[in-house]
Amino acid sequence: MTQDAPVIDRRMLEALVCPVSQTTLSYDAEAQELVSKPAKLAFPIRNGIPIMLVSEARKLE
Repeated sequence: MTQDAPVIDRRMLEALVCPVSQTTLSYDAEAQELVSKPAKLAFPIRNGIPIMLVSEARKLE
């Protein structure tokens, strides 16, 4: 039995902004990340909870 990724509340995601650039984030469902293109960071979503710490974000090229 496989476990699906937790369902993310779209309204919650729409309310979140990047802590660096203060811009909206795009949701990458496949990678389970919230992406900030201006800041070039991808914030992970773990167990349905967005981790909005810059120290936990993945740098984008």
